[in-house]
Parts: sequence; structure tokens; C-alpha cells
Amino acid sequence: MARELGLDLVEVAAAASPPVCRIMDYGKFKYENAQKAKESRKKATNVVVKEMKYRPKIGRGDFDTKTRKVHEFLGEGHKVKVTIMFRGREVQHPELGRRILDNVAAAVEEVGRVEALPKVDGRNMTMVLGPDKQAQARAKKLREEAAAEEAAAADGAEAPATEVTEVAAVVDAEAPVTDEITDIPDTTEAPAAPDTETSEAATTAAE
Repeated sequence: MARELGLDLVEVAAAASPPVCRIMDYGKFKYENAQKAKESRKKATNVVVKEMKYRPKIGRGDFDTKTRKVHEFLGEGHKVKVTIMFRGREVQHPELGRRILDNVAAAVEEVGRVEALPKVDGRNMTMVLGPDKQAQARAKKLREEAAAEEAAAADGAEAPATEVTEVAAVVDAEAPVTDEITDIPDTTEAPAAPDTETSEAATTAAE
């Protein structure tokens, strides 16, 4: 039957009783399986676990630097294993390590979340953080809203300056009126001339 249809008779379940066979185009079947495997490899995400080490008595500057790096790793989609390394008698104070781990988790809550709670492993205390896509989306939305509010506030601050400029322009346009008013006193002094002529006429009559 398979030969008549120009297809292949393929055994798909040899362990079954009786064995199961299927009539198909075997070349097409192999090609489709290869394409499916290729697509699945493309969609697969290669998650890398990074590690960041802290000390119980770490300084503020070092803490901020390491935590920024943890924030960067989580933003790139990697998991981060945070390790507190105890030395000597520091192992008798696990609360110091727990406090640091809590501070790290709080500092990166915008991009990650705690996947494995802090636990003591020999002379170390470890915690695993994983990327949180929902938290990253919320943080991005909040940043966009804050930027929009700042832009609106900046536009509102520039508006009064425009009004002041327009007022200044109106005042400059009315400035020539002041010059005309200044010329008025010169015209009012003209009638003083007839007094001089009258005095000269009176002097001539007297002679």
C-alpha cells in the first residue's frame, strides 16, 4: 500500500505488540522534526548564574558597587547567587550576614526577587536572586511617568518667561509716547516773545 502511494512504511513503536507502523513521507518527517528542534533551541534561554561575594563588615562604598553589579546582572536576565563569607568568630553572628542579604534584596527589588531564601552553607551564607520581569515592567512604567511629569513641569516653568517678554515688548512699543510728552514744555515757552516787543515799543514812545 505504501509503495502504491509513493510513501514509506515507518515503524514508530517497535516495543508494542504488535509493532506499530505508519505510512508517511519519511524525508518530510525528518525535515519537520529538524525544524522543530531548531525553533526550540532558538526559544530556549541560556540562564547563567552569577555570584557576588560580600563580607559581614563590608564598607558602604564596596556594598554600593557590588550591589550595582547585582542590579546589572538581574537586568540582563541572569540569576545571582549572593554569598556572605564569614571568617573566624564572624560565623557566630549570622544576623550580620542576614542583614546584608536583606539590604541587597531591597536594593534590587525593581529588577529581581528572592528565589532561594538565605541559608547557612558551612562558613558561608547564601541567597539566590532571580530576574523579575513584572517588577522591571513596573519600574520602567514609573520612570516613564516621572519623566513625563518633569517635562510637563519644565514646560510650565517656561511659560511665565514668555509672558514677561511680551510685556517688555509692549512697553518698548509705547516708549516713543514719552518722547512726545517731553517735547510739550518747549512749545509752551513761545508766548514770552511779545513781552520784549512791547517793552521796546514803550521805550521808543518815551523818546
